[in-house]
Order: sequence, then structure tokens, then C-alpha cells
Amino acid sequence: MIEVIIDSIRVSLMSQHRIVVLKDSNGDRYLPIWIGPCEADAITIELQEMPPQRPLTHDLLKSVVRELGGKIVHILINDLRNDVYYARIVVDVNGRQIEVDSRPSDAIALAVRAKVPIFVADVVMDKAAIEPDEDVEAEAPARDDEVDEGRLSAFQDFVNPLDLDALDDEDE
Repeated sequence: MIEVIIDSIRVSLMSQHRIVVLKDSNGDRYLPIWIGPCEADAITIELQEMPPQRPLTHDLLKSVVRELGGKIVHILINDLRNDVYYARIVVDVNGRQIEVDSRPSDAIALAVRAKVPIFVADVVMDKAAIEPDEDVEAEAPARDDEVDEGRLSAFQDFVNPLDLDALDDEDE
């Protein structure tokens, strides 16, 4: 099992889906998992410590487990079949560990509420993890004192011929 942290939740511009990106805690591997917008919101709300007006489903599940004498130990994304991820919620009840089948998005939403570790099975990471290329450097935003003229040329071609003074005259 590989412990992961939530690196980010990203929005697809092409659909309503979101992607939760999990990062290997001890390495540079990332595991992207498509999730729905409601599940993404449930995870984000908890990570941003924004209390909902009423308990969400994941808050309810956490309370039910606690009231029945259980304690959520961790979650495990344990399988990947036909591009579908599977997860288990591991609950301790009187010293006995019970595994409950779950969608990864729901398990992650529960894990952030219970503040328990998130694990991914080695086989899942081996199948689906992404490692950034070492030769590709992430593009950092230009600082004020180092503008990349090549990247801005298209904007300059558009903005330079504009007569901005004429806009001021129209407002008067």
C-alpha cells in the first residue's frame, strides 16, 4: 500500500466531471481519478474547512460509524478494472477490521472528514500512476522583471493596434 495525499481537484472544461489528483506521499507519482461534481464539492468543502449548513451524506456516514462504535481507520483504493477504480473503507469495530466497498470519491470524502490516511494498492499505482517527465519543467508565471516576449507576441499583436484613447472619449 502506498500512502497518498490529495494534490488537487481539477475541473474538466469539456464535461461536468472533475478529477481528483492523488500524489504519492514519498515520491513523484500522481494518480488522477475522474469523479462527479457533487463528490468533488464534498471533498473540497471539507478541505477548505467550510462547514455546510446541514450535514452532507459523508458527514452522516461518519456519524453513523461513530455512533455504532466504529472508527474509520483508513481508506484504500484497491483495484482498477476496465478504467473503473474501486475502494474500501476500513473500519475498526471492537478490534475487528471490517472493509466496506465504496466508490473512491465517496471514500476520499469520508477520509478527509475522519482525518484518516488514504492508501492506494501497489498494483493500482503501477497500472495508472503518472510520473512527470524530468526534462519537462513546469512553466512558472513570469515575474515582472522577466517577461517572455515570445509567449506574449500574440497578445501584443492584438492589443497594440487598439485605440484605447477613443474608449475614454466615448465615456464622456
